[in-house]
Amino acid sequence: MPQSPLIQVATQTLIDHVDELTALDQAIGDGDHGLNMKRGALAIQAKLPEWRGKPFNDTLKAMGLVCMSTIGGSSGPVFGTLLVTLAKELPAEPGPADVSSALRAGIAALTRLGKAEVGQKTLLDVLDPLQRLLAQATAGEAGLLERTRQCAFDAAEATAKMDAIKGRASFLGDRALGHVDPGSRSMALIVGSICDSLST
Repeated sequence: MPQSPLIQVATQTLIDHVDELTALDQAIGDGDHGLNMKRGALAIQAKLPEWRGKPFNDTLKAMGLVCMSTIGGSSGPVFGTLLVTLAKELPAEPGPADVSSALRAGIAALTRLGKAEVGQKTLLDVLDPLQRLLAQATAGEAGLLERTRQCAFDAAEATAKMDAIKGRASFLGDRALGHVDPGSRSMALIVGSICDSLST
């Protein structure tokens, strides 16, 4: 599938889930995550005609810069840095091992950016299991897209059982338990929408 439809599907998924993401963030954060992600998604969609025909890596980098400039709070730098890092690391025709390696670089970049680590109730807790799953996968492996999709959603759901160490949720202590991290849910929605699109 060409890159523009994939990007359109992923960004539209965030827009369609704005109320869910807002509710998640109202429980443990500032309550603006949903609207911030929607703003970034709409800004990316508006740029798609301009990016048509660009190499995929150039588009990823441009998307990252849009995230940094339009998404408020910590999500802009986080998702922006992830996209810019993936743009540097991914080859033109990536396989599972390439995506795994790029995600490893993305995790390292986000760890440096936010001083967060895996297990601290952030989107790293989705990226890490995805990276490990894809490291063991082979191109064309039967059921890989569905397993990747399920891994992302399961990992996001698992953040409800984690203590919040970073961000506003960390001030809530035990009250953050039982609530899914909004950034992790956003990451899972993005991964799930891409897997669904690639499988059709």
